[in-house]
Amino acid sequence: MTGLFGKGSKNKDTKFLRSKKSELKKLVKAKKYSQVFKIGSEILEKNPDDLDALFILGGIYYMNGKFTKAISYLDKALEISSYDPEALLLKANSHFHLQQFKKTISCCQKIQEIDPKNKSVKELLENIPKSNFTE
Repeated sequence: MTGLFGKGSKNKDTKFLRSKKSELKKLVKAKKYSQVFKIGSEILEKNPDDLDALFILGGIYYMNGKFTKAISYLDKALEISSYDPEALLLKANSHFHLQQFKKTISCCQKIQEIDPKNKSVKELLENIPKSNFTE
């Protein structure tokens, strides 16, 4: 039975998500990435806007060289938190690996608005062929 105003079912979902997120973080630390995908997908099934799960799955796809898939998760994360420097940097690096330099530059510019001294952005921009910069 659900409590007054349906709070019982919400608490159940909250407990489920909290438990799964804890499990997800342990699996990431243990580098059990195939299980991370499974748990991350379960979390996103219950809460499609879970920023942590979106970022983690995007990061795992990035580490596995699946840059297009990584970008799709990072885009969703950035819809929720548009100026997340870690998500933007991972997205910028994904675009870089796909040789989508204009998109790389765009992500880097957003990061520089937040953190003008970001060394990773400076290094990434130095590796982009100069012909991709327009005035």
